[in-house]
Amino acid sequence: MQKPIIPKEEYAARRRQLLAQLGQDAVAVVPSGGLKVRNRDAEYPFRQDSDFHYLTGFNEPEAVAVFVPGREEGEYVLFCREKNELAERWSGTRAGLEGAKHWHGAEDAHPIGDLNKLMPELLIGRDQVHYDLGANPGFDLHLIRWVNHLRARARAGIRAPHSIVMLDRILHEMRLFKSAAEVAVMRYAAQTAARAHTRAMQVCQPGMYEYEVEAELLHEFRRMGMEPAYTSIVGGGKNACILHYIENREVLHDGDLLLIDAGAEHECYASDITRTFPVNGKFSPAQRALYQLVLDAQQAAIAVAIPGNTWDDPHQAAVKVLAQGLLDLGILSGTLEEVLKKPEVTNLEEPAPEEPYRQFYMHKTGHWLGMDVHDVGDYKHGEEWRKLQPGMVLTVEPGLYISPADNVDPQWWNIGIRIEDDVLITADGNDVLSRDVVKEIAAIEALMAG
Repeated sequence: MQKPIIPKEEYAARRRQLLAQLGQDAVAVVPSGGLKVRNRDAEYPFRQDSDFHYLTGFNEPEAVAVFVPGREEGEYVLFCREKNELAERWSGTRAGLEGAKHWHGAEDAHPIGDLNKLMPELLIGRDQVHYDLGANPGFDLHLIRWVNHLRARARAGIRAPHSIVMLDRILHEMRLFKSAAEVAVMRYAAQTAARAHTRAMQVCQPGMYEYEVEAELLHEFRRMGMEPAYTSIVGGGKNACILHYIENREVLHDGDLLLIDAGAEHECYASDITRTFPVNGKFSPAQRALYQLVLDAQQAAIAVAIPGNTWDDPHQAAVKVLAQGLLDLGILSGTLEEVLKKPEVTNLEEPAPEEPYRQFYMHKTGHWLGMDVHDVGDYKHGEEWRKLQPGMVLTVEPGLYISPADNVDPQWWNIGIRIEDDVLITADGNDVLSRDVVKEIAAIEALMAG
């Protein structure tokens, strides 16, 4: 199967859309990601900045993209590293200025070393600079210096930008809606992650270490030329009750559950899948009851993740199922209304009390998914939850986490369960991109028995 990619034409279309929304009196500046030192002279693997990659497809550090509507010499200007035979022998091929134009659509390209000299010229006569202020403090200082340099020349008739506008007002709304090409890339990443989760279920057995199971995930990711989209969570027993557990170094015990939250990244697009299964391949009665409850909650949430409903509707659907189930199992007491209601504040000096169900389910039921695992895009318009629309991709991931500190029957202790899938909103409903990895109890037990 040929790997899906984002074609050059789509990057060009994104740039045209951005330029049209900027208007003639603005300029947008987007720096690339940078190399980060791991220790001494060893660097972390380079990962491009998501906004920069979304607009350019250019996967090198030390680059800056500038978008200048109406500029005769070219509206898309790319500053990047020049070709250098010696440097490329040590650290790999560079596109260079010609490659920036030929392969990446830049209409004008300059050496990154000329940035300080040429950037003020690109800002002259523009009222606004659209820029993600605060995301790159070092670059912030450069931008402020360029603007101040132009302001100091006001008596010479130089017009400097008078405001910096957050670029996410335009760009992140664009990124929220996925094209057919983006969906194909995300589906491919989800299929790879699904195979990795399946592999983990097949090899898992008591006595293994969490990191041994993580190695099976990494094997599948790297076999397909992908990286983890985030640091994988592989938590057995009590560790499954730690929401962001990433140590992955303890032994897996017979009778415990294993929670794996892991996704693959392809072409800078993420998948994000969580599955929970018994280390020995067989759910205990208590594990079975809670697992089925979480699965029912997820199915209820996915059912309402459709156009016209709000972002919050899947969460509310999951919460009601979970709360009622906890009441039915005797883990919570009272009425459904009582466990869903936030208690009144009686002491202003203490933290505000939370709804009783949040003792066992303390996070939202999902997040936007795309180039970032917790992807960009507003969740509300004003004070109202935004409506779901075709092209949006979100995760649906209810869970339950019960520890000995929760003061409930010991049969429930150290059971942590989360089930997470990647869901594309379509014109007539939704499409679960991560459907290829099993989650029904019988299917999990059959897979592990085989």
